Amino acid sequence: MAATATASRKKLILSALCKHLSLNPNIIPSDGLESDVKSLYSSISKASGKGVTDSDEVMKWVAFSEAFPENPDASFEVLKSLNEELSEKSVLLGNGLRLSEADVIVFSVIHSSLTNLSETNRDKLPHLLRWMDYIQHKEDLGGIFEKILLQLPEFEPPIAKPVGSVEADSKESKANKTEQSSKNAKKSEVEVSKDKSKVEGKETGDKDGAKAKTKTTGDKDATKAKTKPAETEASDKDKELSVSLLNIQVGLIRKAWKHPSADSLLVEEIDVGDAKLRQVVSGLAKYCSPDELANRRVVLITNVKPGKLRDIMSEGLVLCASNEDHTIVEPLLPPEGSKIGERVSFAGIDGKPEDVLNPKKKQLEKITPNLFTDEKGVATFKGIPFMTSGGPCTSSIPKATIK
Repeated sequence: MAATATASRKKLILSALCKHLSLNPNIIPSDGLESDVKSLYSSISKASGKGVTDSDEVMKWVAFSEAFPENPDASFEVLKSLNEELSEKSVLLGNGLRLSEADVIVFSVIHSSLTNLSETNRDKLPHLLRWMDYIQHKEDLGGIFEKILLQLPEFEPPIAKPVGSVEADSKESKANKTEQSSKNAKKSEVEVSKDKSKVEGKETGDKDGAKAKTKTTGDKDATKAKTKPAETEASDKDKELSVSLLNIQVGLIRKAWKHPSADSLLVEEIDVGDAKLRQVVSGLAKYCSPDELANRRVVLITNVKPGKLRDIMSEGLVLCASNEDHTIVEPLLPPEGSKIGERVSFAGIDGKPEDVLNPKKKQLEKITPNLFTDEKGVATFKGIPFMTSGGPCTSSIPKATIK
């Protein structure tokens, strides 16, 4: 029984890798399925003529696939470890623009185990589900695997909890209450001290003391009334930090030219799927020529308040990655498979964007410090990738700030 399952697993790996590499599976002899996964992979790589890239990392995942248990309980424990591995990256190997052999092999091996999991256990693997869903939409494996219909659950991002969570609100509200109580206590001590002086200095001390008591009680009531708005303000502050407030879309620059009255600015006409092209002014003249931007895909925020920059109307903000000293700046790059006009999403973060961001609330200024590229150049919000239907948005600048 175990031998049959192992052979079936290798057959899936063979089919998936050959599909991925555009090879005919028949080029691998039938006895090739009797060898281990490492030898099978080496044979397929040799037949493809592409050789083995990132061999150490690939072999790590080949070994993982070879050792993946067939027992359901044991396999679930391994899946949980894989889920943790994927909490810090979008794919197992590479930048996700093109799937690596490692991702295809591991997908082939764990597919049946994930298919047979209960809904309860699936909900414990949010990062793995996100990765599986991305693989099955990114790669056409020709009907080799049954498509897993997933309702991706909400989950806490790896670096920080989702902004606006009940726990975060509770902690901040509690902190506000403690600070307010401390201020009220000090205020009451001052008031009591003043009233005591009045009592000692007047024959009508009892009456004055009664007035002081009434005043102190009134101040306590007033501070209670002030606490509630503070709690509401804290909650609104958290809400403003959610990236879901931004309408981030994939666009295509149809035309770009130099700003007529500002050497540092360029003007672009960007297609975001609307009937009318969107005009955007960007400070990119120092880093890109108009010809380099023409017909280039970009990521832009389309719900910023329109306004003029040196007398030219701008209706959006092109998001760019920048190195530490700002000597290299480039627009984020959506994958070729993304659709013009589609909204960039962030796994586990839902919400409707504002119709127009309010500049007075400084929403954009509070969100952009959490935008950066990871060590592989994948654009993220608090470590969660900018995702499109074609994969993550990227930059050639790793560990860059995004603005």
